[in-house]
Amino acid sequence: MKIKRNFISEDIKIKSKDDILPYLKDLKERTINSAEELLRWWTDKSETEAFLEEDMAWRYIKMTCDTENEHLAEQFNFFVSEIEPLVSEYSDLLDKKLINCKFLNELDHEKYHIAIKKVKRSIELFRKENIEIFSKLQQKEREFGAISGAMTVIYNNEEMTLQKAGNFLKDTDRTIRKEIFELIQKRRFDDHDKLNNLLSELIVLRHQAAKNAGFENYRDYMHSALNRFDYTIDDCIMFHNSVKEEVMPIINEIYKIRKEKLNYTVLMPYDTSVDPDLEPALKPFSDGKELIDKAIQVFSKIRPQYGEYLKTMKDNSYLDLDSRKGKAPGGYNYPLYESNIPFIFMNATGNQRDLETMMHEGGHAVHSFLSSNLELLDFKSLPSEVAELASMSMELISSEFWNIFYSNEKDLKRAKRTHLEGVLSVLPWIAAIDKFQHQLYLNPNHNFEERKMIWNSVAKEFDTHIVEWKGYEEYYSTAWQRQMHIFEVPFYYIEYGIAQLGAVAVWRNFKKNPTKALDDYENALKLGYSVPIPEIYKTADIEFNFSKEYIAELMNFVKNELDKLN
Repeated sequence: MKIKRNFISEDIKIKSKDDILPYLKDLKERTINSAEELLRWWTDKSETEAFLEEDMAWRYIKMTCDTENEHLAEQFNFFVSEIEPLVSEYSDLLDKKLINCKFLNELDHEKYHIAIKKVKRSIELFRKENIEIFSKLQQKEREFGAISGAMTVIYNNEEMTLQKAGNFLKDTDRTIRKEIFELIQKRRFDDHDKLNNLLSELIVLRHQAAKNAGFENYRDYMHSALNRFDYTIDDCIMFHNSVKEEVMPIINEIYKIRKEKLNYTVLMPYDTSVDPDLEPALKPFSDGKELIDKAIQVFSKIRPQYGEYLKTMKDNSYLDLDSRKGKAPGGYNYPLYESNIPFIFMNATGNQRDLETMMHEGGHAVHSFLSSNLELLDFKSLPSEVAELASMSMELISSEFWNIFYSNEKDLKRAKRTHLEGVLSVLPWIAAIDKFQHQLYLNPNHNFEERKMIWNSVAKEFDTHIVEWKGYEEYYSTAWQRQMHIFEVPFYYIEYGIAQLGAVAVWRNFKKNPTKALDDYENALKLGYSVPIPEIYKTADIEFNFSKEYIAELMNFVKNELDKLN
């Protein structure tokens, strides 16, 4: 499974710059006399990048698994402060060497077109003065995980993470839900100034990096840096508007029905997660072990090979699934380009959302395995619009087999309904978070009060008018602070919305013809990023389209599927 190295020593350990420098110098100084030698050089460059990516990946994984371990944080910070600046400087030199090589035109243009396009973009954006800024940013951005990971509340004499406490928001006792909601919100609000200060520091650094690269603002810079070759900033704005017009009416209808079923005069924010029929919270599994064992069964039902992929991860301990104090929040699938086995990180506490997250991250894992044989790291480094298509499609496809988790038909229907409501409700949140960031970085000198006004204005555009936040206005105004992406991976979020539309289309195909839909899905994922995004979507037999008309068509399909579950 692990890729054999041909260039980097098998026993190398990075303890200083001197450990990696000879390889970088070799790549920089090597003479290239033919197209064949260019490909050999590019393969060695790719191997070096894969080695470095995985080395940093393990430092990040270990740090997020234990945010209270100072040694692990130091190991990560050493890499981003000492190794990455060196690598960044050499990367620019190597990119230029590739693009300026006289044998480049002899390579298969169709095969290497996207990879070359990405390299050219990197050269366009590189500025030596940004190396230090990006190093500072990487260290600063990780402060969010440490701040959030330390957040706990005491309930029933037990200290618990906010994720675990959140399970009580599904309790049928409204008094309990209210108490838990207020505990969680107060704990978050205790650090709201700290998180506001952190974001302000990040905005200053990011704006400077954008100016250094010749951009007026960081939004425009990131649109280029994220290699969004296939759609424009105006398309993002069209997405915002389409979601507001086509999704919000359905969301309002869902909350109206919820309010009627609960027979409440006022629907409060702590009433949005409980089952509308006041059934006990769904409990699909008890712990991480049961979660992965049942996930393997589900994936095997879809295709046996998918189950084998998850089993390989389990057997090799490439999983950390349970929530605990001191662990960073959230979940991720980290591709490891040398091991060729991805790592899944989660904060599972036994609820339905955790099941969905496992299916989501499992979809990423399947993608990693399916694209593992691509020859260059450039082909494996996926745009999020494609990566998230894999994961979100897997959520929906896997729901056809959730009877593995739910033997009770009524609970199974509830789980599917909850998930589909989430598919709908996440789109306005994505649009709000993206639009919020547009406005922050177009006005980088704003103060805290102006930031609050920006968020309140945007949030109200994409919020249901059915839920009443009276008495909790301060919590409403800081709701954006729970979104990790704003702090750690700015502007990487609308991709989830674009991919969610694609995933609905993949699922619609699966409902019509499962075998063909899976074949198309697999063929699309195996492409990695070797062709443009619209071509990948076309291979999956879906459209790369987020117009108002297309969103309306897909949302009507989801609404019809929801109606079948009522």
